[in-house]
Amino acid sequence: MRVGTSRAPQARDADRAPGPRRGDLVELGIDPDELPDGLVVADEHGRVICFNAAAERITAVRAAAALGQRLDKALPLEDLEGRRWWQLTDPYGGLAIRVRQPERNLLLPGGREVLVSARYVRTHPTGPIRRVVVTLRDTEARRRTERSHAELIATVAHELRSPLTSVKGFTATLLAKWERFTDDQKRLMLETVDADADRVTRLIAELLDISRIDSGRLEVRRQPVDIGAAVGRHIQAYVAAGQPADRFLLRIEQPLPALWADPDKIDQVLSNLLENAVRHGEGTVTIDITPSVSPREGDDAGTSVTVSDEGPGIPEESMNRVFTRFWRGSKRGGTGLGLYIVKGIVEAHGGTITVGRARGGGAEFRFTLPVGAPACLA
Repeated sequence: MRVGTSRAPQARDADRAPGPRRGDLVELGIDPDELPDGLVVADEHGRVICFNAAAERITAVRAAAALGQRLDKALPLEDLEGRRWWQLTDPYGGLAIRVRQPERNLLLPGGREVLVSARYVRTHPTGPIRRVVVTLRDTEARRRTERSHAELIATVAHELRSPLTSVKGFTATLLAKWERFTDDQKRLMLETVDADADRVTRLIAELLDISRIDSGRLEVRRQPVDIGAAVGRHIQAYVAAGQPADRFLLRIEQPLPALWADPDKIDQVLSNLLENAVRHGEGTVTIDITPSVSPREGDDAGTSVTVSDEGPGIPEESMNRVFTRFWRGSKRGGTGLGLYIVKGIVEAHGGTITVGRARGGGAEFRFTLPVGAPACLA
C-alpha cells in the first residue's frame, strides 16, 4: 500500500483536511495497490499523498520518493509537443469552475507514453481545490488495438488489390479491343470479372460483419431453421461443383428440438466451417447434428453441429488462436477473418463454439445453439 504521510513540514502544518489514509480506504474495502490503473493523489497544497503500486510500475518511480513531493515534480508530464503539462493546465490556479481533465496521451521522462486523466475535488463548487486525483494507464492495450486495425486495413487493401486489378484490366481491354475478341474470349473475361466482383462483395460483407461484431450491433433475426436441410444444401452445392458425393457424411440424431435462429447467418457459419474442412482437411468430412443441453442459462434444449475431417488437424499450440483475426493455419489464402466472424455469429445467438481434434486426427469444430424459441411458443 503506497499511501503515506511523508510530507514536507510546511505541508503537514498547513494541510488539515483528511487525506485518503489506509484506514479510510480499508473501511471502504478499497486498497489503492489493488487498482489496475495508476492512482496519484495530491492535497490542496499540491503535495502527493497517495502513489499506488500501479503508478510505481507505470512511472518507474518509487512511492517513497514521490510521497510528499510536489505533484509536478513527482509526476513530470509533458504533452506530445514537449510542453510541461502541469504548467499548461495549472490545476490550483486555473479556472475555478474546472472539475476534471479528460483522458489524453502524455509523456513521462524518457518519452514513455501514458494515458492520463485528472479530477479536481473542491471544497464546494467554484471553491478552492482540496484534492487533485490523477489516474494513469499504460498505452499498450490501445497500441494493440491500433496494430490490429492497421493489420486489418493492410489485409483488406491486399485482398482488394488483386480482384480490382483484374476487373480494371479486363474491362479496359474489352472496351479498347472489343471487336478483336471472339465470343468465347469475351465470355471468359466477363466470367472472370463477375467472379472477382463476387470476391470484392464477400470481402465487404466480412468487413461489415466485423464492424457489427466489434461494436455489439450484430442483429439476429430469428426464424424456424431446419439445420439438417441447411447442411444438405451446402453438401449438394459442393457436389455440383465437382466434389465427390462420398466425401461427405451427414448424420442427424432425431428428434431435434425446433431451432429458431437467423437462417442467413447460420448459412454463413456452415459455409465457413465446411469450406475449411474441404479446403484444409482431407478424407471424409463428417457433419453430426445432435440435440444437446442449451449453452444459455434458462434454456433447457439446444442443438449441436460438429464438422470434422480426417486431415492433419490443427497444431495444439494454435488452438487458442483459431478464432482470432487473421488466423490462417499452415496454408495461406483468404483473409483469415472467417472463423472470427463465425464465433461472433454463434455468440450473437447465445451459443458457443469450440475447436479440437477429431477421432480421425483432423480438425473438429463444434457449435451449440440454444433453441431460441419465442416466449409465446415456450
